[in-house]
Amino acid sequence: MKTLIALLATGSLAALATPAAAQVEEDSPFTGLRIQGNAGYDQIRAGSSVDDDLNEDNNDQSAEGFLYGATVGYDVDLGSVVIGPEAGISGSTADTDFEDGDFEGFGFGNVSAGRDLFLGARIGVKSSEDMMFYAKGGYTNAKLNVRSNDGTTEFDTDYDLDGYRVGGGLEYAFGNNLFTNIEYNYSNYSDAEVDFDGTLPDSDRFDVDTDRHQVTVGLGMRF
Repeated sequence: MKTLIALLATGSLAALATPAAAQVEEDSPFTGLRIQGNAGYDQIRAGSSVDDDLNEDNNDQSAEGFLYGATVGYDVDLGSVVIGPEAGISGSTADTDFEDGDFEGFGFGNVSAGRDLFLGARIGVKSSEDMMFYAKGGYTNAKLNVRSNDGTTEFDTDYDLDGYRVGGGLEYAFGNNLFTNIEYNYSNYSDAEVDFDGTLPDSDRFDVDTDRHQVTVGLGMRF
């Protein structure tokens, strides 16, 4: 994962630092600082190594909900290729629940999705003057809020998950300042710790296998 992040960062910095290597499209709708809002579908589920195959018809081991968030990035149009760094933050209504009396957990207990962070880069290929297909990848960190109490006290703990994200999408520009896109992202979290409320030290890091699937629509401004 660290190698992937380093390659993405190096590629982005190289593109930004060496515009002489290619003709930068100054009037392109795919260059400059961009900020966008996102909304869509979010699903968190057990990874392949911990699927409940013995009870797969009755337990899908997933948490699903509505995703909302924001993304900021900076793109450089090098002609037929667009490249640049990107960061994002989102929240989600996804949580574990009961369906027909069956608890749809996935190994973390009774949890709801917390904030989700992303830091990486994307590279795009223009199919026309105002349309671009792109791929993205990088590091992601997410929180799962533990919902528990002893009848009188609600405990404030959560899981802190680290992993990688890859995805891709289609972006359409309405002139040079307004754009929309639709994208799919897959995240895999392989490392976690339990964060307590300050009265106890955080746990040691431990291995997990948790997948995340997101489909979002974005609307943004470019400056």
